Amino acid sequence: MPLVLTEQTAPQVRTVTLNRPERRNALTIELMNELVAAFEAAAADETDRVLILRGAGPAFCAGMDMNETQNASRAHESAGMVAKTLLAISQTRLITIAAVHGGAVAGGAGLMSACDFVVAAEGTKIGYPEAKRGLVAGFVMTFLRRQLRERDIRELLFTAELIDAVRAREIGLVNRVVPASELEAEAQKLTAQILQGAPGALTNAKRLLEQLWSTSVQEDIEQALAHHMHARESDEAKEGVAAYLEKRPPKWSR
Repeated sequence: MPLVLTEQTAPQVRTVTLNRPERRNALTIELMNELVAAFEAAAADETDRVLILRGAGPAFCAGMDMNETQNASRAHESAGMVAKTLLAISQTRLITIAAVHGGAVAGGAGLMSACDFVVAAEGTKIGYPEAKRGLVAGFVMTFLRRQLRERDIRELLFTAELIDAVRAREIGLVNRVVPASELEAEAQKLTAQILQGAPGALTNAKRLLEQLWSTSVQEDIEQALAHHMHARESDEAKEGVAAYLEKRPPKWSR
């Protein structure tokens, strides 16, 4: 069974669905490879202008698959794929909309943050709990610093607490919050508004927004990768991930 589904849901609109519902769409190397391929294929189709990213099952995405994270032999490959995936999403010429429900946590919230727009279902839990697992949410800082006030970023990352969709909208992390039954319709409504704009103008506006930052997303991601790998290989990460999998509080050395 494919881990990522792609379908043409309307003229000029491609919908990409994370398809690992039994694991709340937790990210593996294989899933991220398929996701990058889906984004590249959509961008290569000149008729496509908008891409909607969603998750099958009870949640959008629960983040990295922690069982894979514990595998030391795959740690570098996994981290590199996270970086590649976030770059593929953020750098595509397409206008991207994340339609999130249930939960968008850690790496899942990173996928969401890399999109141009976020439409969230009421009750969705969003957050970056990496610090509780001995990890550094380095990749997502690239996007959070472009989207939020610094005080809000510090609160999200340092407390590592999950917030609901309404709070996420208040601080600017999501654009729109609707009842779960209206999530797809709201994403389509936003898509219709986007498609009224001229294709070239929208592409150039997206490119200019990126160029106006003093550093590029790619530069930020490369720097974040170094911090991410340093944390992932630490004793804290080993204890934090083990505690998460064993469903117990972590025992920090100091």
